[in-house]
Amino acid sequence: MTARVHLSDSRIDRVLFTPEMIAERVEELGAEITSDYQGRDLVLVTVLKGGLLFLADLCRHVDLPHTVDFMAVTSYRPGAAGSVRITKDLDDAVEGREVLIVEDIIDTGLTLNYLIRVLRVRKPASLAVCTLLDKDVRRIVDLPIEYTGFSIPDRFVVGYGLDLDGVWRNLPYIATLHDEVWDR
Repeated sequence: MTARVHLSDSRIDRVLFTPEMIAERVEELGAEITSDYQGRDLVLVTVLKGGLLFLADLCRHVDLPHTVDFMAVTSYRPGAAGSVRITKDLDDAVEGREVLIVEDIIDTGLTLNYLIRVLRVRKPASLAVCTLLDKDVRRIVDLPIEYTGFSIPDRFVVGYGLDLDGVWRNLPYIATLHDEVWDR
């Protein structure tokens, strides 16, 4: 059984964003999205598992009718660099709908680029991206990102849905880990 991680955990380097900072920025993003999508048929799509917490909070701040849907993808398989595959597809069709992809973090952009290509084929009315964290220093693919919560340094982060080997998703803040913890 894994012990619950607390702020005093010695593997945590520092907190980048407190729960209050995250809540304030998510509320602001929700207000922007509400303003931009008035009168439109909006569906928020996130990639499991990391995007779940951000989506749950964000959708409560989007003050207009909308639906949510989920995808799951695998990437970084051994021997298949850049390979991405869908393991759970959307439950509902998005043709003619306004699709907003809600991401927890974008770094290289390879997975998101794949996801955008897959969804464009399904003929949504529009396709846009909202990310909580943007690690643009690692970007390989140029992507349009309409809504960004925070830009972050080139560090491994955990908390608020982000994990390392399934651990630390439950942290209410976003933190960096000491290099020796994640650099294998």
